[in-house]
Formats: sequence, structure tokens, C-alpha cells
Amino acid sequence: MTTQLWGRVFVDGAVREAMLVTIAGEVIVDVAHEPHPPAGAQVVHGVLAPGFIDVHVHGGDGADFMDGTDEAAARVAAFHATRGTTTLAATTLSGSREDLQRAVTSIARVSRERLRGAEICGLHLEGPYINRMRAGAQDPASIRPANIEEVSSLHALAPHLRWIVTIAPEVEGARALIEHFRDRILFSIGHTSADFGDAVAALSWGAAHFTHLFNAMTGMHHREPGAVGAALESNEATAELIADGIHVHPAVLRIAAAAMPDRIALITDAVRACGMPDGTYKLYEHEFTVADGAARLANGTLAGSVLTMIRAVQNMVELAGLPIEVVLPLATHVPARILGVADRKGKIERGYDADLVVLSEKFAIERVLVRGEDVPLP
Repeated sequence: MTTQLWGRVFVDGAVREAMLVTIAGEVIVDVAHEPHPPAGAQVVHGVLAPGFIDVHVHGGDGADFMDGTDEAAARVAAFHATRGTTTLAATTLSGSREDLQRAVTSIARVSRERLRGAEICGLHLEGPYINRMRAGAQDPASIRPANIEEVSSLHALAPHLRWIVTIAPEVEGARALIEHFRDRILFSIGHTSADFGDAVAALSWGAAHFTHLFNAMTGMHHREPGAVGAALESNEATAELIADGIHVHPAVLRIAAAAMPDRIALITDAVRACGMPDGTYKLYEHEFTVADGAARLANGTLAGSVLTMIRAVQNMVELAGLPIEVVLPLATHVPARILGVADRKGKIERGYDADLVVLSEKFAIERVLVRGEDVPLP
């Protein structure tokens, strides 16, 4: 089956008028300028953009990947697809060996199925090899030294996925773990008290990414650059940003995007309460409350977010003041590179998966396609 979409399209780094995108089955087969819509083409009212890619998402619609069931994993993927996410890295938390095995097993199973929803292309192990003093909303009792055998057994459950492991460079066994798996796993510096030197050392061991930059790590001071300084100084490392206007000030969002061009990936860090009413919810062993757009533990600690990727894009434009042409790659092409799927996702080009989203001028989701198939919208 062939589908043609005509209108304004984000292609080659710009929003271009009168573009015709032709889809055959699951793949884009042609992208061309066409002054007028051909007979049978569907006219796009808004902007046609690549589907969003989220490399750090825990849950949504009342479910969490740590629930360890196929139903929960499928529910999270289906929900975020309705908000424009077409590809994601299912993200876990610090938990017991048994709970992590259950979660990874269910994620692996669902990723192999062709369910209607965002495609699971990656698995992000956020903990348990982190610093207890920077645990945030994670379970301190589940935090432990880095363990090559444990990671090996977990990785074997889902070797077909792109693996990201958040790690604090200062924890016991961190260097050995990074050096052992550096060719198979993307290690991300996060939930850490590492200073600038520690973070730079971790990059030399093989780490190449930073988990939710600025949050749960040492900040940048003009005499002590911290982990944030290491990220900004690096020429190659990528970094995540939670653009909800709560985790990071809009001015800092703007500064980070300018300082790390083509290296910032917008993420949601969304928890099960995303898409749900305000109230109290469970985050592994913790209870948290959602009010006024923020998820917090009883002590006020932020507990992930209720952000969606479309809202992150909107915030970068409306709060941080960046042009849409600058923002869209942070939600598409950069995370595609991080997940190792930039040869087929993250752009509207011939031969790429037909993962697409239609955005209105007010950033409403008008339509979502995952591999050419329409996602039912609420």
C-alpha cells in the first residue's frame, strides 16, 4: 500500500513548503518538492516531522517498565506513541536482581512483537550502579557496586537492543565494567558525585553519554567544573535534557543546546503518572505525588517527570526560545544516533522508516505513524 503526504515537511534541517513524502508499507520511498498535491495525496495541515525518539522513559498511563509484565511494557509504548514518540529506550530503575531480570525479560519480549505503539529499540538501565548520595527518587537499598556478571546476564536477555547503562564513575567496579562492555553498551555518567576529573576519566574509560544533564550530578562552577563541565567540554559525548521547565531552568536549556550542538537529546524521564490525574503513585519502592505538573517524593525530591516528548519540544520553543528547526533534531536525529538507529530513524529521507508525526501550529499532535501505520489518537 502506498501513501502520499503533501505539505510542510521538516527535511534537511528546515521546514520546507510543498513537499511530497511517499510511503510504501513501512518505509519512506521518496521525498520530493511538488508545487501542487497530486491526486490522491493527503494534504498535511501543520508540519510533518520525524517521529520523536525518547532514550529515557520509565512509564506512563499508569504503567512502569519495572512492573515486569508484558502488559505494562506494551501499555507504556502505546501511550507515548499517542504523544508523538515512535521509538524509545525502555528505562529501568535500581532494583533487586530478580526485579531487573523480570523487567528486562518483559521488555525484550515486547520489543520483538509488532504491537501498536512506539518501537522499543533500546534498554536503559538507570542504576543500580549509582551513588547513594545522588540517588534522587531511586531506592537506596537497591544500589550496589558495579558487577560485570550481573550486567552480562541481563544483557544476554536482550542482546538485540541498544543498551544504555547509567553509572557513577566513583562507585566500586565502575571502571572495570565500562572497559569490559564499552564496545557493546553505551555508558552514561549520572546519579554521581564525580568531580570534573572523575567524569573526564570515565569518558576515557569508554563512557560517552550523560544522564539528565544538570540533575543528580555535580554542577558547574568556574573553579570546579564538575560533571556538567565535563559534558560541556567534551567534543563527542552526548547528553540528555529534561525540558519540563522544572528540572532545568529555561535559560540553562538554551545554554546547553548552544554549548552542545548536535549532542543534546530531549528526554521525558516520564514515570507511570504521565498522562494520569494528579495524585499519589508508586515508583518501585517509593510513593510519590503529582501536583502542578511535578512528581515529587514526600521530602520534595523530584521523582522523574510527567513530561511527554511533544511537550518537551514545545517547551524548548516556547520557554527556551529556540527555533523549531533547532529543536526538532534534539528529539529525532540526535537520539537516533544515541540508539544506533540513525541509518533508519530520526529523519524524513528515502529508505527511512515511516515514523512520522504531524504537529499543529500550537504543538498539538494531529497524526502519528509508526512504520507507516497510523496510531489511534485519544
